[in-house]
Amino acid sequence: MKRSQVNAILEEGDAFLRSFSYTLPPFAYWSPDELVANCTGEDRSLVAERRMGWDVTDYAAGKFAETGLFLFTVRNGLLRDLQAGGGMVYAEKIMITRKDQLAPMHRHNVKAEDIINRGGGTLVLELFNSDPEGWLDGETKVTVPVDGQLRTVDAGGLLKLEPGESVTLMPGVWHAFWAEKADVLIGEVSTVNDDETDNVFREDIPRFTAIEEDEAPKHLLVSDYDAWLPGGLDAAG
Repeated sequence: MKRSQVNAILEEGDAFLRSFSYTLPPFAYWSPDELVANCTGEDRSLVAERRMGWDVTDYAAGKFAETGLFLFTVRNGLLRDLQAGGGMVYAEKIMITRKDQLAPMHRHNVKAEDIINRGGGTLVLELFNSDPEGWLDGETKVTVPVDGQLRTVDAGGLLKLEPGESVTLMPGVWHAFWAEKADVLIGEVSTVNDDETDNVFREDIPRFTAIEEDEAPKHLLVSDYDAWLPGGLDAAG
């Protein structure tokens, strides 16, 4: 993706969020230099190490309108706290999926998540279980909690969520999703989010996309942090 395209998507996404009276936290609007200045010393772990912030991906498909996702990680714990069984072991994201825009089939090893239709069109999820080896099971029915009631679909069945509805997806549940009728504002509440190691895709595709720097970034993406922060995130401790 070109940086100019990413900058435009961030601006459009922020406007879409505000149309639903959703306002991002102040750190969302830091310039790249402000983010670097504010993520030094112990403060690194508060935003940068937790990979909080803007995230735009086309999964290297080069067709964002068809395959892609806009995300902003509002809060996130640390994997080491989750592994220790205490502390901040939760995360929250806000996302936008455009009409007919696919987020490809994937599952998580660790993360359990609530996916919430916060407004707009219909959110459609295609669901599969995992087989004993962790790969997609094309045979067994899938049962998931939907707002306090269990709902069952066939393997590859479609679960449709209208605004206000939500589904809980446990680790190992394969899912792809897109919007019908209109763009959808999606909320996500989950255990600690680790997009670098906890996404397993059905196809051999990357979670993050390479950026062609045709103009300066308006805001950094979480995938930019390694390159921009002195010493990279390994220095965050």
